[in-house]
Amino acid sequence: MSDPTDSERLREHGVEFGPLAHQLDQHEYPTTCEELVEAYGSSILRFQDGEQTLEEVLNPVPEEQFDSPAEARTAIFSNVSEGAIGRKGYSDRTPPALGEQTEEPDESF
Repeated sequence: MSDPTDSERLREHGVEFGPLAHQLDQHEYPTTCEELVEAYGSSILRFQDGEQTLEEVLNPVPEEQFDSPAEARTAIFSNVSEGAIGRKGYSDRTPPALGEQTEEPDESF
């Protein structure tokens, strides 16, 4: 797998990192959420329907440790608010995937 370009790191999975992308890459690892919050907690993560500070995103898991920037990003993606996921419940699959619920009644042809 190839290494993402700088522009890809600025915005990943609907989360705009801005300068934090480079800061995460340059940070010394291993590190904890608590250390990242201390260093970059006021950094803003933006997404389609809102924004959060890194502190708001990582506060639920202060003891978690990361061995790489990729692990830190994964924790961020896992903890951002629902505003980052776009259209909640959206699927382009028909019929709904196994376990996926739909508000529309089943149709028979």
